[in-house]
Amino acid sequence: MPENITYQLIDKKIAIITLNRPKAANSFSIKMLDELNEQLNTIKDNPQITTTIFIGAGDKVFCAGADLKERETMSETVAIRTVQYIGETINRIAKLPMPTIAAMNGVAVGGGLELALACDLRIAGEQISLGLTETSLAIIPGAGGTQRLARLIGPGLAKRLIYTAERISGQEAYQLGIVEYITEHNVLNQALEIAKQINDNGPVALRQAKIAIDHGLQTDLATGLTIEHLAYKETLTTEDRLEGLQAFKEKRRPNYKGY
Repeated sequence: MPENITYQLIDKKIAIITLNRPKAANSFSIKMLDELNEQLNTIKDNPQITTTIFIGAGDKVFCAGADLKERETMSETVAIRTVQYIGETINRIAKLPMPTIAAMNGVAVGGGLELALACDLRIAGEQISLGLTETSLAIIPGAGGTQRLARLIGPGLAKRLIYTAERISGQEAYQLGIVEYITEHNVLNQALEIAKQINDNGPVALRQAKIAIDHGLQTDLATGLTIEHLAYKETLTTEDRLEGLQAFKEKRRPNYKGY
């Protein structure tokens, strides 16, 4: 029975994965990573899940990154392998086929922010604290932070935050473009509202849009346009496309099935 990860499925469509180590700032222990990967195995091939939300247990910390107390007991070889394991796990989150939301309900630093950067959308409370603070420990972000943050907000701002190990508020993160939504209220409720908006749309279209954006960003414009065209073609033969046209004609909400 998982102890460090909890899982909830709402309306058979919205998966909520909670990092559940509040006494350890929801940090990544090896056991938590094992449980998280087991949960990712459960959801990645489930076509009924149209959105996945990641959140931290409690109301103070989203995730503080690596478990530094556990790290102290490791040899250099094991520590390097653990950093790789964190990075591999976060890459798996980035590659989930459905839209993903990081609901940052509290502090998100180090690997915790790297997890959020691997999600498609990020929501933050106004006064939370977040940052890539690894240089203050004489290391660098090792789970995608140097790459994803620079791609999100540009190299200059990414270097500023990484070089200084600065922590910023949710409000400043919103202004810099690190988060897409800012809220004074319950972050999970906001995430659920966004997920329900997403879920009104065609599941195949959502997955293909994610493929087109994510793969297209890794290449030149001409290749990206080809990727977009191929992704578009995947939606043309679906029953959902016909349902969307019929619903538009009949002025009603479509009932999408995901095929």
